[in-house]
Amino acid sequence: MFSKYKKPNAPKAGTAKPAAANTPKVEVAPVAAAPAEESRQSLMKTMPSRRPGDVGAADKDKRRKERLQEIKLELHKALLDNLNLAALEKASEQDLRTEINAIASESLEDMGIVLNREERQTLSQDLFFEVTGLGPLETLLKDDTVNDILVNGPQQIFVERSGKLELTDITFKDEKHLLRIIDKIVSAVGRRVDESNPAVDARLADGSRFNAMVPPIAVDGSLVSIRKFKKDKLGIEELVKFGAFTEEMAAYLQAAVATRLNVIVSGGTGSGKTTTLNALSGFIDDAERILTIEDTAELQLQQTHVGRMESRPPNVEGKGGVSQRDCLKNALRMRPDRIIVGETRGEEVIDMLQAMNTGHDGSMTTIHANSARDAVSRLENMIAMAGIEMPIKAMRSQISSAVNLVVQASRLQDGSRRMTSITEITGMEGDVISMQEIFRYQRVGLTPDNKIIGHFTATGVRSNFSERFKLWGYDLPPAIFEPMVAE
Repeated sequence: MFSKYKKPNAPKAGTAKPAAANTPKVEVAPVAAAPAEESRQSLMKTMPSRRPGDVGAADKDKRRKERLQEIKLELHKALLDNLNLAALEKASEQDLRTEINAIASESLEDMGIVLNREERQTLSQDLFFEVTGLGPLETLLKDDTVNDILVNGPQQIFVERSGKLELTDITFKDEKHLLRIIDKIVSAVGRRVDESNPAVDARLADGSRFNAMVPPIAVDGSLVSIRKFKKDKLGIEELVKFGAFTEEMAAYLQAAVATRLNVIVSGGTGSGKTTTLNALSGFIDDAERILTIEDTAELQLQQTHVGRMESRPPNVEGKGGVSQRDCLKNALRMRPDRIIVGETRGEEVIDMLQAMNTGHDGSMTTIHANSARDAVSRLENMIAMAGIEMPIKAMRSQISSAVNLVVQASRLQDGSRRMTSITEITGMEGDVISMQEIFRYQRVGLTPDNKIIGHFTATGVRSNFSERFKLWGYDLPPAIFEPMVAE
């Protein structure tokens, strides 16, 4: 029945267990509902009451899923025994689906298992994902409404939609199943994860960022986080439409990027720093040569002349590692007009500041910080962590002359992402770096459903770079810097 992609001399599906042929057919049927205990019906007055039939239905559904998982595991073993995986690389999706359906049908018949049509279709789809994709995670990766996938062991998979976490009903069979999918991901990009190297960063085929931590470091099962790659890059117009910032702020940022100010995008995890950096890069002239440096390549620059670099961890022997600092040092010799570092968080900070101070105006990077002032403090801490002994005044002077603008991105408590502050660094006053805020997001309250009420406003401070903007052809009207009144 299935010979096109069958292994030479492969055993017939289901013959690995001769006893299975004599096994009476097992039909996955509803399990009788067990009556619920009376004590469970009076937990709390505020909780919805659950009838015995509801509890039984949930128990039946759970047992049915567990049984289907066991069947899927057996069929997956049969597929591995029979499919010629080397030949599958050239197989079309339709041919592969046909082959998987044929092997699954014959295996189910030999195992004495009867499934209804819906269960067969679900099983075939799951098996296709197991062979060609990432098993249970594949459905979530194809769901455009999902931003993040978070796995806490084999039985708990959360997703983030619109800034809110939700528990899904998708699970792995067991820890071995989860580890097999993790190994499949990391081996595809030449990395490894095991007890001696329990943490790993990788990139999926579609560009999504992948991170995993396995036992014994992960106590209750492997931990996986996937930050999904946005196929459609959000530009400035889309972000303004979504309420991330205003048109006036966009006009100011366009002038700042086009006139080659050095920009730091600051914010916490998941606040939209990379999205903001991507959007700001859209203001760079297409004639400029841009080099990007990242740990995991995420930036989606649309310019013609873009060189992308990605750091690499050391191999098993501790050799061959290439850090962001190595990439940055080499980038300075590659005649860049601008350098964009995906995230600065270590000793590469000193090279980044030197690049900003030595003719590579218009460079940009992101940093983890909660405010513009905090971002400057983080830069000072990273310089100190790099082992460079420098007087505090000299360090701050280096920072103030290198960085012109700090854009603060924040993820608010209702899950929305806003550009909460745009701050200019204007120089030094004694031993202190002087700063002035140009725009901010003003919060005024909460709605009954916990949505934040607020508005963007200028602070009334005129930009320190107004003359520079004018000389470059960006004569911003004074009204942009006037405080905005909430409607």
